[in-house]
Amino acid sequence: MDLARFDPSEFERIASEARARIASAADEAALEGLRVEYLGKRGVLSLARERLRQLPPEERPAAGRALNAAWEEVERAYEERRAALRAEETRRRLEAERLDLSLPGEPYPLGASHPILRVIEEVEEIFLHLGYSVVEGPEVEWDLYNFERLNIPPDHPARDMQDSFYLAEDVLLRTHTSPVQVRTLLARGGGLPVRIVAPGTVYRRDEDDATHSHMFTQVEGLVVDEGVSLADLKGTLLAFARAFFGEGTRIRLRPSFFPFTEPSVEVDVSCHKCGGAGCNVCKFTGWIEVLGAGMVHPEVLRGAGYDPERVSGFAFGLGVERLAMIKYGVEDVRSFYTGDVRFLRPFRVHA
Repeated sequence: MDLARFDPSEFERIASEARARIASAADEAALEGLRVEYLGKRGVLSLARERLRQLPPEERPAAGRALNAAWEEVERAYEERRAALRAEETRRRLEAERLDLSLPGEPYPLGASHPILRVIEEVEEIFLHLGYSVVEGPEVEWDLYNFERLNIPPDHPARDMQDSFYLAEDVLLRTHTSPVQVRTLLARGGGLPVRIVAPGTVYRRDEDDATHSHMFTQVEGLVVDEGVSLADLKGTLLAFARAFFGEGTRIRLRPSFFPFTEPSVEVDVSCHKCGGAGCNVCKFTGWIEVLGAGMVHPEVLRGAGYDPERVSGFAFGLGVERLAMIKYGVEDVRSFYTGDVRFLRPFRVHA
């Protein structure tokens, strides 16, 4: 290009030609070739820029402006076409990789619901259907609620089995969920009826063996109303046992002692494996002990603001690990807490 005889309008022709060729570039390789042809070090417009000095001084400004305008136009056409080609490539790739959601998928293995959680949820569901509410209480508890308001004064021998993890002189990790019944009664301020279950973790100084743990889970149950009797307690526990273990389940009540209930009973269920005939699961007795219960002690009612001459109630406490071991055939309570995924595998949720 001889700029000594060059008309500045020639730059417009070059830019128009470049723009048309760039617009028809089939791919980025072709586009890059056109960029080099027009804007590269030895490109048409680059060479023209070097030869501007051949023009007379008075013509250089106009030629320089025309050259710069052509350069910017070609550069803009290049950027636009490159963006369009990349967008088209992305669209094609996405179309090729598009998932057909109508095809049956291969299910990803889901996690396992822990058997302790399963039992808690099942127990809650049964009692919710019986008209109970689910409440919770603190795991770090005052001695006042954990013992004294449950008719267990400081010198009571029942404390020997439960004096456990103290954080201060009168503060400890609760040893049972029974403090929740006291807190609930106090919160109700004498209101009736009271029907609650309270699940939660409890702590005791205990042996760590196949059937004992220093940490375990309980569900406390409490009913207070006018005219509540031991027969109501038995009927409620029978309904629960049949809902949890099966329709053919039977229960029996044996006399026992708890400071916060009077009378108190231990509750057994007929062995789910042998139906009561006797086997290794029930130690050939036909029965399996599952929980303790009784009528709420008058002193507990009175201390919570209820008149034991007018109202009565029953309470029960069941061990969740005990129920889970019976229901799922677990022989060692420590299996629930080791975190071994092989133990949890049978409880995996399937999609």
